[in-house]
Amino acid sequence: MEAPYIMTPGPTEVRDNVRFARSERCTNPDLDIQFYDFYKETCEDIAKFLNTKNQVRILSGEGILGLEAACASLTEEGDRVLVIDNGIYGEGFADFVKLYDGEVVFFKGNRKREIDVDELKKFLDKDSNFKYATVVHCDTPSGMLNNISKICPMLKEKGILTVVDSVSAMGGEKLEVDNWNIDIVVGGSQKCISAPPGLTIISISQEAFEAMKDRKKPIKSFYCNLLIWENYYEEKWFPYTPPISDIVGLKAAVDNILKDKDILKRHREIGKSVRIAVKEAGLNLYNENGYSNTVTAIEVPEGIDESKLRKYMVDNFNVLIAGSFGYLQGRVVRIGHMGENAKKDMVSYTLYSLQKSLENFQFYCHCDMANCFLKNVESFK
Repeated sequence: MEAPYIMTPGPTEVRDNVRFARSERCTNPDLDIQFYDFYKETCEDIAKFLNTKNQVRILSGEGILGLEAACASLTEEGDRVLVIDNGIYGEGFADFVKLYDGEVVFFKGNRKREIDVDELKKFLDKDSNFKYATVVHCDTPSGMLNNISKICPMLKEKGILTVVDSVSAMGGEKLEVDNWNIDIVVGGSQKCISAPPGLTIISISQEAFEAMKDRKKPIKSFYCNLLIWENYYEEKWFPYTPPISDIVGLKAAVDNILKDKDILKRHREIGKSVRIAVKEAGLNLYNENGYSNTVTAIEVPEGIDESKLRKYMVDNFNVLIAGSFGYLQGRVVRIGHMGENAKKDMVSYTLYSLQKSLENFQFYCHCDMANCFLKNVESFK
């Protein structure tokens, strides 16, 4: 079976050097002291593009593991937690908070717009008695980008710990963990980092570690307990056997990112050019603002079944894009232009395939989307 081009907002295409790295001969990661150095070096390299001096850990589990682990490790019974919600994953943090007996308080924003920082400030001026707050950097189902550079410092001014889901932004959007006062930020291997699925990347501040230590009762989990990772290197002890091949592959993907000095610029240019092409074609973007440079959500024209549209693209052009889920199911299709997918030839072919597929369902674009995209990308040079 020939795999389609996966132009989805994760998993993304994986570069050959990452796949080859994963095939290298394995050692015993629990017993081989050299692997502890390799793991630590990989974490330190990740910290470079997160712009942080905080501790970084790589966990064996897709990015959702990191989101739950943050809530499991910080939440005690009765803790008030602010859940900042303008999308499916923003709201989803509440499930983890409740699972560990926290009290959820929502700040709800317009789901077509980024979080209004001024409105959040007014909310916090009235009520800021929260142990921590959760916010999504890029809400994948809608491609909504929130301005965490303003949100997190505002929360910290009120003495609130900050937990950020950057799974679909980390590596493709600007992220300054220390300057933006982020206590815990979570990423995933399969998005902008362009390694296979299966790993969580998480950065943890010393203040967050201290909050975990100051709990009245132990953390109600082992696998989701971040505190057990604090001194792994000094003690030469992993809480569980690390997936060595996945981590070796991740190291290659991280090296790719660090060598690519224009990676954020390329994501910005491609993201903006996709949005221009979509609008010029007579299609509607789902968002009104807060546009992500890693994923674009496009409203499906009336009368077209999005699942049939996507199937037609796979069957006839071998391109796989995503629908969405929850309240957006059937309403939008999503193109992931992140990581290895953020390349003009792949994106232009995806737009060509989408346009031809729309024509099959009697929707005719107002422009040649691929050419419009390429023209705008070239205009940035």
